[in-house]
Amino acid sequence: MTWSIFVDSVPELLQAALSTLQMTVMAFCLAAVLGLLLALVRMAGGWPGQFAFLYIEMLRGTPALVLLFLIYFGLVSLGILLHSFTAAVVALGLNGAAYTAEIYRAGITAVDAGQREAAQMIGLRRRQIMHRVVLPQALPVVLPSMGNYVVSLLKDTSIASLIAAPELMLRARDLAGTYYLPMEYYCVVGVMYLAMAWPMMHGLRRLELRLGRRHPPSIMTGT
Repeated sequence: MTWSIFVDSVPELLQAALSTLQMTVMAFCLAAVLGLLLALVRMAGGWPGQFAFLYIEMLRGTPALVLLFLIYFGLVSLGILLHSFTAAVVALGLNGAAYTAEIYRAGITAVDAGQREAAQMIGLRRRQIMHRVVLPQALPVVLPSMGNYVVSLLKDTSIASLIAAPELMLRARDLAGTYYLPMEYYCVVGVMYLAMAWPMMHGLRRLELRLGRRHPPSIMTGT
């Protein structure tokens, strides 16, 4: 009887898992782009840099769930009503940008200053130096931390179930309540999260090895 219930639930769980992956990818794209901008602005200094620093510190010190509730429930008072899925993507992306900004900053500062000086001596402009010299060398440095962030983000999408965003944890909670099988469904969902995270971790590890061979540590230190 129980097995037949699980078999009947498979299509719903798979569809929910697909929504979870979509939410993860979209939130990561937002966090990656905004995080890079924040890192560059912060390192540029001035009042924009101070604003970026304040944003990063505030978001890192605030639970993602608070930001999620503010965007989904708080914006309603301003006449802005977002779909629960969109609100989850925006909240996770904005929150994640604070973390990716620090990851980018650590990678950029790890590139030896002599690399920038050499690029300036051959006439490259500031934007060209960042695009052609600094960022390609910073990428292998940021990749491990970025990979950890992606896996963490995948798991953090589960908080979106609290605003009824269509994702895996919400579907599991509904099914567990319908069939009174909480332990069984939550164990299945745990395995499904692991099955989604495992290829990410394995793929990122292979990418780290490939980029590590292309940019050996000697390039980063300028020795």
